[in-house]
Amino acid sequence: MSPLYPDIEPYDHGLLDTGDGNLIYCEACGNPAGRPALVLHGGPGSGCSTAARRYFDPDAYRIILFDQRNCGRSLPSAADPETDLSLNTTWHLVADIERLRVHLGIDCWLLFGNSWGSTLALAYAETHPERVAAIVIAGVTTTRRSEIDWLYRGMAPLFPEEWHRFRQAIPSGAPVQDEDMVAAYHRLLNDPDPATRLKAARDWHDWEAASILLADPEGLPRRWADPAYLLTRARIITHYFVNGAWLEEGALLKNAARLSGIPGVLLQGRFDIEAPLVTAWELARAWPQSELKIIEQAAHSTSNPDMTAAIVAATDRFRDSRQK
Repeated sequence: MSPLYPDIEPYDHGLLDTGDGNLIYCEACGNPAGRPALVLHGGPGSGCSTAARRYFDPDAYRIILFDQRNCGRSLPSAADPETDLSLNTTWHLVADIERLRVHLGIDCWLLFGNSWGSTLALAYAETHPERVAAIVIAGVTTTRRSEIDWLYRGMAPLFPEEWHRFRQAIPSGAPVQDEDMVAAYHRLLNDPDPATRLKAARDWHDWEAASILLADPEGLPRRWADPAYLLTRARIITHYFVNGAWLEEGALLKNAARLSGIPGVLLQGRFDIEAPLVTAWELARAWPQSELKIIEQAAHSTSNPDMTAAIVAATDRFRDSRQK
């Protein structure tokens, strides 16, 4: 039996105008009078999923989901090469979250984030700690340059065939060192030629597929069949990672004291290759009010039954909590 709550549909949805040419898709599910909870999706650029609604008791929670700038149902889409991503940074997203909170009339809320969503949750909570009641994060990342380097160079010995293809996909005549793969794909994904952009998006996702299939042998996300989705996601990821997510190296760990008084649960798969356990362990040491739970048979996928159950148990834990 699945630990997830039943499928639900939004009772409200719409587009929030950020005032700078961006429209952010957001939706609300569950109990309008329930405890507010915000879902922060991964990627960056993956967009929110319907499954994320099911991590929360719909009778107890007012569940808010949104597509971060230029992905999912937010406009304009990063799949369009004319879409300017200069106004899409970590700090623009932090401001969007705060704008959404004010728009919805929420005083403070629980944050749930997975993978990149955990980085964004920490960035928001360290900026607006008084607006955060609790935090649940899975597949913990802080998007340090060392973590980016691990994803696009450090993992190479684990997947030598896939790494070879990833590197060989860079056109001849454009020499690239291992540490420059993100920059090389960023250039290709912004090339004037549509075929070049789409090939780069597919090649980028082929590399990611190696570790994803290891974490979830049932297959790749269905959304990956959509070329526009691949273009959107790859373009936003490389935009963020080539800029180090606009975070001072190690800043989220250095500033973890700002989370003092906020309870948190860190959920980490023992076999998570994409986000090795060390980051969650370091964060737990820097944030005394957090509890690190290691899911022994899980990797990076939240669809792992043990990870899914742990996420639901964590949100249930805060469901009736009277903590801040």
